Amino acid sequence: MSNVPAELKYTKSHEWVRDEGDGTVTVGITHHAQELLGDMVFIELPEVERELAAEEECAVVESVKAASDVYAPLAGVVTAANDAVVDAPELVNQDPYGDGWLWRMSADDMSGLIDAEAYQAIVDADG
Repeated sequence: MSNVPAELKYTKSHEWVRDEGDGTVTVGITHHAQELLGDMVFIELPEVERELAAEEECAVVESVKAASDVYAPLAGVVTAANDAVVDAPELVNQDPYGDGWLWRMSADDMSGLIDAEAYQAIVDADG
């Protein structure tokens, strides 16, 4: 079973979202996604102050196996990018829900996200 923290929200495209309680959220890719991709070798993040539409392609993670787009889970403005993962992409593999976060953004409406149970069902269906 994949690591799916109950306190986070998720997207069907394997991003996780943590509500920071101050009108911003932290975004990353799930344990399941990084496991499928393998060892990360390159990460490109959205620019701070970039306005994102929900489901917009806004970042790229590249592994030894493949490159994959990362989608904005919500509409909002990027408030921070995690430069540490740009310098050390393996952080996403080592700690996808901690030091391996990708960016922070403003977020008003989190209604399009799913809970851990629903996300686990998607992971299980993937096999």
